[in-house]
Amino acid sequence: MRVLVTGGAGFIGSHVVDALRAHGHEAVVYDVRNDPGADVRDADAVSRALTGVDAVCHQAARVGLGDGVSDAAEYVSRNDLGTAVLLAAMARAGVGRLVLAGSMVVYGEGRYACPAHGDVRPGPRAEADLAAGRFEPPCPRCGQALVPGLVGEDAPADPRNVYAATKLAQEHLAAAWARATGGTAFSLRYHNVYGPRMPRDTPYAGVAAFFRSALERGEAPRVFEDGGQRRDFVHVRDVAAANVTALEAPERPGTLSAYNTGSGEPRTVGDLARALAAAYGGPEPVVTGEYRLGDVRHVTADSSRLRAELGWKPEVGFAEGMAEFAHAR
Repeated sequence: MRVLVTGGAGFIGSHVVDALRAHGHEAVVYDVRNDPGADVRDADAVSRALTGVDAVCHQAARVGLGDGVSDAAEYVSRNDLGTAVLLAAMARAGVGRLVLAGSMVVYGEGRYACPAHGDVRPGPRAEADLAAGRFEPPCPRCGQALVPGLVGEDAPADPRNVYAATKLAQEHLAAAWARATGGTAFSLRYHNVYGPRMPRDTPYAGVAAFFRSALERGEAPRVFEDGGQRRDFVHVRDVAAANVTALEAPERPGTLSAYNTGSGEPRTVGDLARALAAAYGGPEPVVTGEYRLGDVRHVTADSSRLRAELGWKPEVGFAEGMAEFAHAR
């Protein structure tokens, strides 16, 4: 299979390229890092790149939480306009298979249960609560403490920042393309991806990269809130393997299928900082109590559907992955 990988020179995209080639496919890299003219918003350039292509793995995106709404236009342009241009070019070229780099951020806060009211969806956390160190969202009906759980793909979407909104819009655009063309689309809703080649020292790097950069400077990783935020840290090679699995899956004409893509092992941000510090050789993390408005407290999703329906499973465990990442480049 000849596969166009947008963002193929980036962190996740480069691993997808490696995985495709290891499975005998031809990967065509389309990335502004390699060629300034390879902008996914350039219809002519995208159309040329699609020549002879059987499928597209769309990894190109502006990532991170961004700066409130001040950079909303740039996020929408790169993520949503870029996706629309790509999909239109695929329709013209007759390319009928797409794997989209989705994100768990479309859920907003994760799944919570109240002892009295069952499953509930708490609203955004109030700044006054965060400033007072009350980090856990209360039940919106009775104010009791909630128990976090796993989010399934059928949970309502609730994007809580500009980046999240653009990732959900990408899915809607891909679904519209699939219905209109009879194409097959998969959205892999990535969790917190980490591993070799992870961006560092930029506003858009992930928390694992921030912690490792601090350790390399001889500084303690600074953990926001109380460190109890639950996430699912999944290794980039497992994510790349999920992309290949989706590309090789049987066709599902006219549909978009969304799959949570995580390790299945929820960990806290504090766990991450301690594991990295131990693997690197210190110093120990410092829990600061600082916070960022717009951050969610807990979001970990159930990835069993991807395992059951497509046969994918993660291979890199947390301890193994952290030991590697502590010194990876």
